[in-house]
Amino acid sequence: MEGNVVIVGASHAAAQAVDSLRREGFTGRLLLVGDEPDLPYQRPPLSKKYLSGEFDPDRLWIRPAAFYEQQRCELRLGRRAVALDRSARRLRLDDGESLDYDRLLLATGGRGRRAPVPRADLAGIHYLRSRADVDGIRADLAPGRKVVIVGAGYIGLECAASCTKLGLEVTVLEMAPRVMSRVVAPQMSAFYEAEHALHGVDIRLGTSVAGFEGGTRVTAVAGADRGRFPAGLRVLGIGIVPNVELAEAAGIACDNGIAVDEHCRTSDPLVYAVGDCCSHPSPHYRRRIRLESVDNAFEQAKTAAANLCGRDVRHDRIPWFWSDQFDHKLQIVGLAEGYDRVILRGDPASRSFSCCYLRGAELLAVDAVNQPRDFMAAKKVIAERAPVDLARLADAGLSIRDAVVPG
Repeated sequence: MEGNVVIVGASHAAAQAVDSLRREGFTGRLLLVGDEPDLPYQRPPLSKKYLSGEFDPDRLWIRPAAFYEQQRCELRLGRRAVALDRSARRLRLDDGESLDYDRLLLATGGRGRRAPVPRADLAGIHYLRSRADVDGIRADLAPGRKVVIVGAGYIGLECAASCTKLGLEVTVLEMAPRVMSRVVAPQMSAFYEAEHALHGVDIRLGTSVAGFEGGTRVTAVAGADRGRFPAGLRVLGIGIVPNVELAEAAGIACDNGIAVDEHCRTSDPLVYAVGDCCSHPSPHYRRRIRLESVDNAFEQAKTAAANLCGRDVRHDRIPWFWSDQFDHKLQIVGLAEGYDRVILRGDPASRSFSCCYLRGAELLAVDAVNQPRDFMAAKKVIAERAPVDLARLADAGLSIRDAVVPG
């Protein structure tokens, strides 16, 4: 394939797309536009080892600068795409430059959800999505400063663990009755609540934020129940919003993200979308889903590149995720939505166990804490949709594959 391909977004998906397009035989002009000044970089370490200072900045790059030179990929970094003219096949940047394309790939990711409460613009209030966000947090981590984190999802708890390692006093405010309530079972929530308490993190459940106090800098977080939490630094981890504005303004269909088909193609056949910004049909789960997952971003980029180069490839993967908190690696495979039964493999007190989510006898998802063997086995069993024997599944001495009912 020849012509011009423009990639919007300097992300995991974008870096993979550059590699995959060249591997698929694309010989034309390739441009990558990113609104941050950095090369595409890894985001998972931001709330973990990069925040705690254990991760050198140079280790963040997904690919070094030389890679983009070798792949003949022109970079437009620190530049934002502001308008898309689909009829002219032209993308306009914030500095006035226009880029013509034959095919366009949107990998625009998402941004941190903003708190809709008074005084959320005070100094000392941070979101955690980009490298610049974390650099700002690190610059604000003065010794003895109290940290209040809003949101007890993966990002909020990872941030809490990292700040605790730095010797800071940490309070986490969560409006739900348990941590990670949207993604894990009560048994898993209880384990992580206990682990954070053991490390000195003060988790306040059922606590929503009414606003912030301070002159020019935040001094306290005001709870909706009139509670008050002093803070010199506040971090919000309340989810992300997919960046769909460019596509939406151009008339491309959106549905909880930029809507794509199984080929990663949007409602405009010349425009593709991948990663956190898009929703796609899942043949396995028989519904449309949007995933905030590095693996999904990489795999969709490979699929889009293949289709951009004329092959017929469908995206159909079992999603997986991970979270590092203290010394615990949580690996998640599958989506637990719609489960009607939870089976534990192993004892949470051992800090090495798995939580299995089932609908009837079908295994939907597994959360594995320091249990990589369960994680790997579950990937195959979930993909096969084979019924499992519940008693054998509960036996941690057996492999999850040994629980599959022959048939």
